[in-house]
Amino acid sequence: MTTRPAVAVTATTELIRGVLRVRANASYTTSLHSAGLRPYVLPILGAGDADSMLDGMQGLLLTGGEDVEPAHYGERPHPTVGDVHAERDAFEIALVLAARRRRLPTLAICRGIQVANVALGGTLLQDIPSEIANAVPHDGSWSRDSRVHDVDVRANSTLARALGASHLQANSFHHQSVKRLAPGLEAVAHAPDGVIEGAEWAADDWWFLAVQWHPEELTTSPEPWDRALFSAFAAHLSS
Repeated sequence: MTTRPAVAVTATTELIRGVLRVRANASYTTSLHSAGLRPYVLPILGAGDADSMLDGMQGLLLTGGEDVEPAHYGERPHPTVGDVHAERDAFEIALVLAARRRRLPTLAICRGIQVANVALGGTLLQDIPSEIANAVPHDGSWSRDSRVHDVDVRANSTLARALGASHLQANSFHHQSVKRLAPGLEAVAHAPDGVIEGAEWAADDWWFLAVQWHPEELTTSPEPWDRALFSAFAAHLSS
């Protein structure tokens, strides 16, 4: 029997029924397992623990969640910034840098693309509605599996090959996005208003794909794009 590749999955903490708990949406672990992978949810530890937490892992999934503290990229917070999680920021920034050193294949989702960009030296748009004129809606009360705006992906990019498409519709639950790309990253997907919806590592020494939408909520939809993204991650880890 072939052993499924092990993937580290980032998490947050939340006070639930009076107890602080480690939490990750089940859609992440379900999507990884359905693609043939073996997910392990990481607790939030100190930055000094990040590298060792990747021992035995064949991949890393950076999940969605809170806004990234703007101090990490040298800015003061916009009034809309909220729900920052200092311990999570520090741990995940260290995880990204450790994954880069290890060349550990990494898939980053929503907050994941943002924290990875910051970790590698980039900045963020802190509030899309107030910083981009005529922005399409990126955050709303629609259902988690609603495809609410178009995404154009650069043909022949690693992301386009993973998705099996250069044009798709995506769900969206964010008010922040990548502003200045970190050195080494390349923007390969955009929303109609220019917001960066996908990025990848430009060189061939690290498999790193990042998307701003939530593909883990769309893997049971009729459209194949999001299942294909997880399948591409799994195929790379199994190669």
